[in-house]
Amino acid sequence: MIYLDTHVVIWLYIGEINRLSEKAVKMINKHEIIISPIVGLELQYLFEIQRITDESKEIIFDLSDRIGLKVCDKNFNVIINESLDKVWTHDPFDRIIVANASLNHDFLVTKDQTILNNYEGAIW
Repeated sequence: MIYLDTHVVIWLYIGEINRLSEKAVKMINKHEIIISPIVGLELQYLFEIQRITDESKEIIFDLSDRIGLKVCDKNFNVIINESLDKVWTHDPFDRIIVANASLNHDFLVTKDQTILNNYEGAIW
């Protein structure tokens, strides 16, 4: 199982695979692909502030059909509790995305340097 950060989801959706590292592409092709539910909220936020052109539900449904993307269904209280230890960032989206992946020590595909520096399961 491999988690995707929000920007990776966007790049996959718009077909900009070339923005991903070779290692990231290999990992995505090799594992079950999953996102934290908070990625959906961040996508919707980006839509609302006009940073992306499609709504969250459309992006997630499309990627579910095209590449088998799934939304994690772990207990949200457990995820939030895990996120409390991620004091290296004050970005609530990043804290929850990393917490979601770290519960079972899963990989997280991200280009975010802060996450790469602080979560041992982060790959790029």
